[in-house]
Amino acid sequence: MSELKDLILFVSKALVDVPQSVEVNEIMGEQTTVIELKVDKTDLGKVIGKQGRTARALRTILNAASTKIKKRSVLEILE
Repeated sequence: MSELKDLILFVSKALVDVPQSVEVNEIMGEQTTVIELKVDKTDLGKVIGKQGRTARALRTILNAASTKIKKRSVLEILE
């Protein structure tokens, strides 16, 4: 399991009411890694936040961690 996947899993579980339903999948591409985050329907609003602020913060954290390990990654929040 990669550090980026673990990072998003850890932060997401702390944000939601139903942490056992949090799923994180990692899709490795040639240049970019896609991290897919799936949460319970009731927790979708918590992960996205008002005007997408929480989602933006998650992406910023992921971006910082990716830069540190010299990789490029994108966070996709699935419904």
